[in-house]
Amino acid sequence: MKRCMIVDDSSIIRKVVKRILGGPDMIVVEAGNGRDALAMCAADLPDAIILDGTLPDMQAPEFIHAFKAIPGAKDVRILVAILEFDIGAIMRAKRAGAHGYMLKPFNRAQLMDRFRELKIAA
Repeated sequence: MKRCMIVDDSSIIRKVVKRILGGPDMIVVEAGNGRDALAMCAADLPDAIILDGTLPDMQAPEFIHAFKAIPGAKDVRILVAILEFDIGAIMRAKRAGAHGYMLKPFNRAQLMDRFRELKIAA
């Protein structure tokens, strides 16, 4: 069974992701900030992370760099969710190690398409 972590300070976004992805093939765990997410990842790595581009305690590149320092984290797929198209923010996240991005708000079809593109879900 795959495991996905949603890291977003919005409980609504976390709930939406959990409803879309959660099921018999995917466990979805939640974190409201970067520090909590990093602690959770150190204990049990997910297969994928959906990361808010602007967390209250750190920016996406800072989180990605800290996450990639966790043993075994290099194979985890990271999708950054941003509110507006900002090529600079996207490039900073990609240089840090993100595998893709998507704009918020998103719907079921958009999220599932991104997961398929990143080979996270079938």
